Order: sequence, then structure tokens, then C-alpha cells
Amino acid sequence: MNTASKTDLTGGCQCGAIRFALSAAPVRISICHCRMCQKASGAPFASLADIEHADFAWTRGQPAAFRSSSIAERDFCAACGTPLSFRRIDGPRIEIMTGAFDRPDRLVPTRQYGTESRLGWVVGLANLPSQTTLQNYGPDKLAGIVSHQHPDRD
Repeated sequence: MNTASKTDLTGGCQCGAIRFALSAAPVRISICHCRMCQKASGAPFASLADIEHADFAWTRGQPAAFRSSSIAERDFCAACGTPLSFRRIDGPRIEIMTGAFDRPDRLVPTRQYGTESRLGWVVGLANLPSQTTLQNYGPDKLAGIVSHQHPDRD
């Protein structure tokens, strides 16, 4: 399912106002293509780690929530807007956006949902021409960029 160990299971929002930690590995890691997840993530799909509430804690701050449907809420940072989670109201688990983890590379999706809304071009992403951020900006411009993003650690 994933290669994350307990010590890697931390994360938070872009500005650092909200942080979280897990005490156990996620139950499942998936991608959701449904239209609601597209809008909530501002992306073609959402990648989510499904975690038992007992294994999850907000360790800094508390997120704001938006009730996106009659059965679910989505948490986000009120300060920087980072989408953080999807959770069924009164459900046993919370689904955290994998991009909010400090080590998202360790959370490998094994399942897709909402495929009726999957955008046709998503399946060809791996075949598109690509370049690194350094290649895109060049060393001089990249060296002059000052990030205001919280580091991927506490």
C-alpha cells in the first residue's frame, strides 16, 4: 500500500499554521477524480490517504471546514487556503490530501475512484515532455526566489 514509516507520517499546510501527525500507516491511499474532489483540490484529481481517526491528530492549529455535501466536510487552512482533508460527517476515518504530507512520495495510490469524471488527458500525463524547476527557471532566477512556504518538517 505505501512505504511510509511512522516517523514520516507528518505534514501540514503551506504556511505552517496547521500541522498533523499519524501514529499508524493509512488504511488506503487513493486518487479520486469526482467533480467535487476536482473543485476541492483545484486540480484534475485529489490524492488522499485514508486514516483511522484514532491514528490521526492535528498537532498545530485547527483547520477551518467546509461542508461540501450533506455527508462530508473538507478541512483547509484558513490562513493560506491549503486543502487538507475530506471526511464523512461522523465517519470513522479522515482522508488527508497526500500533497500535504512532508513526504508525499511515500504515499503511493493503489486505487482510483470517481472515474466517471476523470479527465481524458490524465492518462497521458507520464508521456508529456517534462523538465525540472531548475530547467524551467534557470539557476540565476531560481536562486533569487524566496519561499514563504513552511518547510516539510517541524
